[in-house]
Amino acid sequence: MLTIIFRFFIFWYICGIFLLTFNWLPSWLEWANSVFLITAGAIGGIYFTQLYGTIKGLLYSILIIVISIYVEHLGVETGFLFGEYLYNENFGVKIYNTPITIGFAWLLIIGCSHEIARGLTARIKGWQRAAVFILSGALISVTMDLILDPVAFKVQEYWLWQEPGIYYDIPLSNFTGWFLLALFFHSLHFVFKNNLSTGHSPWKKRMAFMFGAIIFMFSLLAVTGGVPGAAFLVTFLTLLWYALYYWGLRNAESR
Repeated sequence: MLTIIFRFFIFWYICGIFLLTFNWLPSWLEWANSVFLITAGAIGGIYFTQLYGTIKGLLYSILIIVISIYVEHLGVETGFLFGEYLYNENFGVKIYNTPITIGFAWLLIIGCSHEIARGLTARIKGWQRAAVFILSGALISVTMDLILDPVAFKVQEYWLWQEPGIYYDIPLSNFTGWFLLALFFHSLHFVFKNNLSTGHSPWKKRMAFMFGAIIFMFSLLAVTGGVPGAAFLVTFLTLLWYALYYWGLRNAESR
């Protein structure tokens, strides 16, 4: 059953690449974006249940969804943490002006960054591993936002920023906010587990794949949508993170 969800995502992902890249998505099919994000987030949740066990993994996932929606709600209403912005009507059902899908988007991002950070710190021991894991996980999350935000804002117009910024008119507060919230979510890991698993699991590989797949899709949209600089920057950073990820795993396995 769990594998079927992953296969469904791959199918939806391929469809989405063609529909969005060539601007073939009709208005009556806007709900497909919500299905994409919910499915992608569900894969992040499955990853956590496989990593930490069903109960702990579900609780971790629910906390990410609930807290992220609440913080995003505060951001929309008060400008808290991220800056002043508004979501449009094409981003799914809302609770207090905040789309439910944003919680699943955060679950996906934390799942992706969690796995890459887990791998790149696999050869580090003790408290140093915990520190590098939390810091790198937050930085990887921001890396993803460096492509997600320009595309969502400039190309797809899923949300609108109310104040100018230095990076594609996105305020710096958005990225510092992302860093702090991701730092908090990755710190929660230690509430559920005192060590980072280095065992083999297909869901670890799938989560690592999701990291590159999401960035590839949004980079493609960035190039075709007129913000290629974001695609080049994030592609470079993604290759760097992957190199560190596989280097960490290889060194850990050779010991």
